Amino acid sequence: MANRTDPLAKSIRGTNPQNLVEKIVRSKIYQNTYWKEQCFGLTAETLVDKAMELDHVGGTYGGNRKPTPFMCLVMKMLQIQPEKDIVVEFIKNEDYKYVRILGAFYLRLTGTDSDVYLYLEPLYNDYRKLRMRKQDGQFLLTHVDEFIDELLTKDYSCDIAMPRIKKRWNLENVGALEPRRSALEDDFEEEEEKEEDEMDVDVDEHEKDYRGRSPVRDRDRKRDSHRYRDRDYDRDYDRDYDRERGRGRDRDRDRDRDRDRDRDRDRYRIREEKEYGRDRDREGRERDRRDRDRRRRSRSRSRSRSKERKDRDGDRKRHGRSPSPRRHGDEDGGAREEPKKKKKEKKEKKDDGTDHPDPEIAEANKLRAKLGLKPLQL
Repeated sequence: MANRTDPLAKSIRGTNPQNLVEKIVRSKIYQNTYWKEQCFGLTAETLVDKAMELDHVGGTYGGNRKPTPFMCLVMKMLQIQPEKDIVVEFIKNEDYKYVRILGAFYLRLTGTDSDVYLYLEPLYNDYRKLRMRKQDGQFLLTHVDEFIDELLTKDYSCDIAMPRIKKRWNLENVGALEPRRSALEDDFEEEEEKEEDEMDVDVDEHEKDYRGRSPVRDRDRKRDSHRYRDRDYDRDYDRDYDRERGRGRDRDRDRDRDRDRDRDRDRYRIREEKEYGRDRDREGRERDRRDRDRRRRSRSRSRSRSKERKDRDGDRKRHGRSPSPRRHGDEDGGAREEPKKKKKEKKEKKDDGTDHPDPEIAEANKLRAKLGLKPLQL
């Protein structure tokens, strides 16, 4: 029963007034301790005392989206639906700024388009500071006029979607609203009146001075002033012409300097390319000469080897021996097999351990060799 809307309350924009707040935010408000303890049984008269205790505005904050006391009181006003005169008195209250903001927020949710502009636009002249609680729980410093501008121009405020309202110029065209008059227009009008009075005084003084002058003297004075102005103009023109001509000479000098610099750069690049090509040709010639020398040495070496082989074969023929066959490039043939056998026997002899420098170990290895045991390795 405590969360139900007053049976005598009228529907707002075709729905229950409490439905202007989203269901999730509404359920958070119903579960809040401030709503259960402080807002239970409040009426339009006792609501003012709770509004005077407010010290900040805001929607929900924290990880569990806890509603602020300001949002709980807005929900209570939607539930009990106070009369329009009471809401207007909230807005006109100049002593308590949070009471004024509470009434303005409720009127923005439930009021007509013309009432919203009529009662909220004068609050643009209120520049007092407000404490607003952000969603992360931190406090932000703002002002009353900024909060009112947010209500009139933004779609969301304090985690609640604002109902759409018509543009002001549309209401002015249909005659529902008069053109807005700024509070600074009176100051502007006073300034304009002062300027007009000063201009009238200057004109009167000028007329007084002009009455005592001679027409002929004024004509001569005008002719002299024209002559001086023409002479000043010619002098200024000559000075500007000389300056431009000097700039042109400087520009031509810079262009010539750049052209010379580019020419020198091209000449240096061409010389480097020629030297590089000359160096490459010299390196190529050196490489070819080395290759020729290497081939010449290899040919001379092969000739000397073939000559030695022929001489050796001739010696064998003279002594009655035929040259032995060569296999796998060996010149001595089977003569090399005997050294291999000797090396093998020598190696086997070394493996027996009989050639050990210690005579006792050598004797022991001989006995072990006869018995077929492995030699001692000490």
